[in-house]
Amino acid sequence: MRYTVREIAHAIDAEATGDLDLTILKLSEPFAAGPNDLAVAINPKYAEKLNLGRARAAILWADADWYSFGLAAAILPKNPRFTMAKLTEIMDLKQGFEDRIHPSAIIDPSARIGVDVTIGPGAVIGPNAKIGPRCVIGPLSFIGWKTEIGSDSYIREQVSIGAGVSIGERFIANPGARIAGDGFSFVTPEPNAVDAVRATLGVQEKMTPQRWSRIHSLGSVTIGDDVEIGANTTIDSGTIRPTRIGHRTKIDSLVHIAHNVIVGHDTLICGQAGLAGSVTIGNHVIIAGQVGVADNLTIGDCVVLGAACKVLTSVRAGKVMLGYPATEMRSQIDAYKSLRRLPRIMRDIAAIKKAVFKSDNIS
Repeated sequence: MRYTVREIAHAIDAEATGDLDLTILKLSEPFAAGPNDLAVAINPKYAEKLNLGRARAAILWADADWYSFGLAAAILPKNPRFTMAKLTEIMDLKQGFEDRIHPSAIIDPSARIGVDVTIGPGAVIGPNAKIGPRCVIGPLSFIGWKTEIGSDSYIREQVSIGAGVSIGERFIANPGARIAGDGFSFVTPEPNAVDAVRATLGVQEKMTPQRWSRIHSLGSVTIGDDVEIGANTTIDSGTIRPTRIGHRTKIDSLVHIAHNVIVGHDTLICGQAGLAGSVTIGNHVIIAGQVGVADNLTIGDCVVLGAACKVLTSVRAGKVMLGYPATEMRSQIDAYKSLRRLPRIMRDIAAIKKAVFKSDNIS
């Protein structure tokens, strides 16, 4: 991949100065940059390390004194951090999959494959599946019966997508993602220990041992446009209706989304988060790493769930939650401060008790 500084600046809609015909082969950190690398030094802290490398060109910030860094050329975007999205897109070499359908791929005769589709070695495309134009299906991936994938989607290696899934355009699934596995839903003929604990808030009465019966998953999964799924993330099928993921939602690696969950649009879900069955997540929600949301709860629009918090009740729109159990962030911080003061308070109480007892003994 070869660009000039001028071409890169034009692609990311940024101002450029200096030798605009300088050839750029790849991006690099400032301290490791070579003469044909574009050093990424989008703030003064990174720019301090430019003298450790051999970069002749760098992407800086709007009012940077680029010449003082000894550069031959510079790109000066107004919003450097946001510009990284477009910059990394144009420099992305992807995974090097060949632009063809590999002869070892297994494609059912009833499947409909769009134009310019790449299908890697050992991939399986099931009956009546529909793959949109310009999609990439990576090696050893599986696309199930009657599943539809929109145009320009990028399915990495060893991704499994079950039957009846509907996926929009420009979908990205990272290695090992599992979509439309069966939901974890089991029942007993009579009330079980879980039912008893919920009813009594903690008292487990003596229960007759019972066998669990499986509730089957008939609803599959529906995913909107421009959704991304991280590595080894699992999204279970709904019981009757589909589990739904809204447009432009981004889901990190090692996330579990259970059956019947509804996730709105433009929501961010970070690694190791878990959403239990029938949870509803609004639009523009941020769910940080290791967050757990209990079943059948509703999380309103624009909520932020802080790292590792455990949500046991529904949350109204716009709230910022933290802790276990999750409470509003200000309340959680106040409680934490009070907890830290406990040792001093206990010492003060002990001193008061000692003084009182001493006074009683004197009298």
